[in-house]
Amino acid sequence: MKSAYRRYTKYNEKSEDNIIYINGLELNENKHICKLYDEKIDLTPIEFDILLYLAQKRGNVVSSEELFEKVWKEKYLENNNTVMVHIRRIREKLKDDSKTHKFIKTVWGVGYKIEQ
Repeated sequence: MKSAYRRYTKYNEKSEDNIIYINGLELNENKHICKLYDEKIDLTPIEFDILLYLAQKRGNVVSSEELFEKVWKEKYLENNNTVMVHIRRIREKLKDDSKTHKFIKTVWGVGYKIEQ
């Protein structure tokens, strides 16, 4: 009986979903699904990767250069507004009020962060 159970669990393992929860925001890394208060938010793959990277670095400030190089896997060029534009679109989709920025905070002159 034990050996049958061991074989069953070994061959029927389901990989655990990597899910990050932040103040009503849910990011499922394996399924590339973003939910806000259980409502699915449609993000582009780049937007999802930006949000996921910030969530993984929660509590730390991430520079635009670092975000660009990690998400796009290319060298950052001076005066590149690409990250800023994507952050703005993510905030719009999350209905992140411009006065409070509940999810993505801007640290002026440094970068972006998601609070703990």
